[in-house]
Amino acid sequence: MSFEPKYKITNKILNNISRIMAGREVIEQAKLIPKWELKLKKEARVHNAYSSTGIEGNNLTLRQVAALTENKDVVATAKDKDEVLNYLKALDSIPEYVNKKKIDVKLFLKIHKTLTIGTLRDKKDCGVLRNRQVFVGKRIFNGTGFKEVVEYMPPKTKDVPRLVSEFLDWLNSDKIKEVNSVILSGIVHYEIARIHPFIDGNGRLARLMASLVLYKSGFDHRRFFALDDYYDENRDSYYTALKIVQTSKGDITKWLEYFTDGVLYSIDKVKEFIEKIGLSSKIEEGEKIELTQKQMKILERIQEKGKVGNKDLRDMFGITRQAMLKEIAKLIDAKLINLIGKGRNAYYKISD
Repeated sequence: MSFEPKYKITNKILNNISRIMAGREVIEQAKLIPKWELKLKKEARVHNAYSSTGIEGNNLTLRQVAALTENKDVVATAKDKDEVLNYLKALDSIPEYVNKKKIDVKLFLKIHKTLTIGTLRDKKDCGVLRNRQVFVGKRIFNGTGFKEVVEYMPPKTKDVPRLVSEFLDWLNSDKIKEVNSVILSGIVHYEIARIHPFIDGNGRLARLMASLVLYKSGFDHRRFFALDDYYDENRDSYYTALKIVQTSKGDITKWLEYFTDGVLYSIDKVKEFIEKIGLSSKIEEGEKIELTQKQMKILERIQEKGKVGNKDLRDMFGITRQAMLKEIAKLIDAKLINLIGKGRNAYYKISD
């Protein structure tokens, strides 16, 4: 039996997709200066990590997550910090995952391990399909005490390897070429949540894989969209949308209506920023600088790490010190980065 998603393209989905594509076109056509492009990427990275881990109970605040992205220490449990750091690592690895010829079981397990290493009770469950039955539930007070209520019972454990294999076969097939990238992302998100292939971390994996699909298709190649914010802002609606499929005989139409609402929400937030700042006539002529791909990658690396030394950047590109200083000079002149310190201990950081 092969996997085949069941859904209809409703007027709501069509309207959402139309508005999503129109909004994305505005974003793609915007002539953003580098510091604003970096700002959007940084905020999307922070918000995705904060929201996706927060949905599953992580206690870190948005400010604490932002601090972790800058390699600052925060007062929190090791588990909470590791969950966020793992998610950030997985987000940063999306281009690497996409470079693989296909998303096979081996890569699927690797992504899960990246997300969960050091955070599960039994480390043997990281990157390994579940070997026992799990359920999604919540604790409620019944007047005399708390009891666990089952919200969702995933497929039987013995069926998981087959379901994952069938799903990935479909994801790597030519069939998906006919599916709109936003719809495809929504299907991937839901099916991973439905199968619940791992002991824990299934929600994070589903949301990460949805982002991977949007990046791979070229839809979010600039990494601007914080899709997980929408789910986190109203978690009840998120879980309701996931659960409604259970009562519609596997038809995910309602889920896709909700999912495209979320993508549109994210698109609109970025578009509003673009319209307010990116296309403003107040941009000073001196700020309109053109950067090479190498210089953009340097900025992204410094943004990602918080601070980076010249040697680290040289190793990244395999070039000489003089060649790297030439690339760096333009970024310093444009006041995009600052050089801190002197000698071997000197490093570069993003300008405030």
